[in-house]
Amino acid sequence: MGVVSGQDAVIRTLLYTQAKQLVSPYRLTVAEFTNRISARRNFLRAGCGNKDEGIILPNQTLGAENRMTSNILSANFNSGSYARTTAENLRILYGGNESVPGGFFPRGANGNIAKRFLNNGTAMPIA
Repeated sequence: MGVVSGQDAVIRTLLYTQAKQLVSPYRLTVAEFTNRISARRNFLRAGCGNKDEGIILPNQTLGAENRMTSNILSANFNSGSYARTTAENLRILYGGNESVPGGFFPRGANGNIAKRFLNNGTAMPIA
């Protein structure tokens, strides 16, 4: 996960430098886009709470140690990474249900763990 976190930090840093720019044709700023993406990811995790945040927080009470609104790495109060289960990650990737392919993986992911979720759900396993 360290490599993924590093990649995430680079991308979020680049987005942060452009936070106030409008994204055409949507008339939303980069910061507003990141907030909407984070809100969608939180929604797809279905009742697992806030584990994703945009690059600029609406107030300091959500920021690290309740002191900041900038948010290069989405983290909890103690600046630690949010814990996510395999099921939560698959819900994001599949679009809402860890046992039914869709979203980024319309035919399902092909790893052993993902296949176990497919086998326990309503979807057919990948051949």
